[in-house]
Amino acid sequence: MTRIVARPLTRENFAEFGDVIDMGGDNHYPINGGKAERYHDLATFEAQGPNGRVLISMVRGTPYDFPLKLTMVERHPFGSQAFIPLSPRPFLVVVCHDGDDGPGEPHAFLTAPGQGVNYPRNRWHGVLTPIGEAQDFLVVDRGGDGSNLEECHFSHAYEIHLPKGTG
Repeated sequence: MTRIVARPLTRENFAEFGDVIDMGGDNHYPINGGKAERYHDLATFEAQGPNGRVLISMVRGTPYDFPLKLTMVERHPFGSQAFIPLSPRPFLVVVCHDGDDGPGEPHAFLTAPGQGVNYPRNRWHGVLTPIGEAQDFLVVDRGGDGSNLEECHFSHAYEIHLPKGTG
């Protein structure tokens, strides 16, 4: 089994895989007479294919045991998919580049409390993985006709570890 240790999620180390959704960056400004701060244009959403449209949903995720035995990743050929936590708890993010015959080796990231992610269409990624307790998320993804889910089961499991002192 290949061992992978999750690293902190930052805009810089996640840029090749998708968007980090948080209240960081330089694109923010006051609104509502200065009573609110808008963090603008945090992710690019995609909804292609027959009758494609953007959906907003809520999901309650159940935590996984660690070390995580990663045996499968998925991707969505017609649209992006964003997960935005509704509580200030971290969660695990697993992504893969495309390889010659499917997904390449996984990369694991640990979000900071309150960070979310947006996977572009066709990005291989792990399932929603809360840590320690159930967690609620706002999910933005694609609805419409056609199958928007592909799964790939690895020939061997990867063992994902959290950094020491996490979880």
